[in-house]
Amino acid sequence: MIIGGPASQLLAGRVAAILGEVLALCDYKTFPDGESYTQVTAPLDDKVAIIQSTPTDRDLVYLLQLLDVCQESSIDLVIPYFGYARQDKIFKPGEPMTARAVATALNPFLKKGRVHLVNIHAPSIMNHFCCPADNLDATPLLAEKVASLGLEDPVVISPDKGAVAMARTAAATLGADSDYLQKTRISGTEVSMAPKEIDVRGRDVVIFDDMIATGGTMATAIEMLRAQGAARVYLAAVHPVLTGSAVLKLYRSGVEGVLATDTLDKGVSTVSVAPIIARALKF
Repeated sequence: MIIGGPASQLLAGRVAAILGEVLALCDYKTFPDGESYTQVTAPLDDKVAIIQSTPTDRDLVYLLQLLDVCQESSIDLVIPYFGYARQDKIFKPGEPMTARAVATALNPFLKKGRVHLVNIHAPSIMNHFCCPADNLDATPLLAEKVASLGLEDPVVISPDKGAVAMARTAAATLGADSDYLQKTRISGTEVSMAPKEIDVRGRDVVIFDDMIATGGTMATAIEMLRAQGAARVYLAAVHPVLTGSAVLKLYRSGVEGVLATDTLDKGVSTVSVAPIIARALKF
């Protein structure tokens, strides 16, 4: 049985359709005092897969409620977008490692289960779960979508060294070159970004990253690549967080198009991660 949380209903439906499994009916609502309410209205199977991203604190509460409902079943927990993944280190005294705290809160329900994440921002988070955890890679799915765009002499760029592996995977799928952006400080207030090795003049560029949040840094990178002679600049990301006016910033910067997956259901979510989730749930 597939149980879709309120943040991942469309994705859960797609996974259930691929696997030919029952998609449970659920009721989600908020009481007047702000408390969340969850009810799984279908009888539970002995084995369930819960699919719920946690972009907000409320979505995390819904996930905890679903896990509580299903605690007598064997659980495959799929968290396509894991909120707090960027809070995976302690930088100052008195700070929590919130990613660890979230995993610890989920662990009591997972002693008979497995966890599946998608392009988790910090793979070290998987070590905080008490059960087997795997990190599914949506990069090839995004690269296949990019391949359908008919790009001219494409170059795949990662915005920093942290996403180099992702850029190389995408470039291998596309049969393209890859590089990463290197920041150079010009003055106390001015920073330049350019590919470390490859000249992008006259070429189509695709920036690959695991997520887009505010869009500010990415917009700056797009403007600089255009100024350096790139023909067209596309942006491909797994998790379209896109807070505030992020989409406006990106298109104002001259991006040709934004491609993202449905780990979060946004307007740019044109690539589904349902196939890799379904494959993981089969085993």
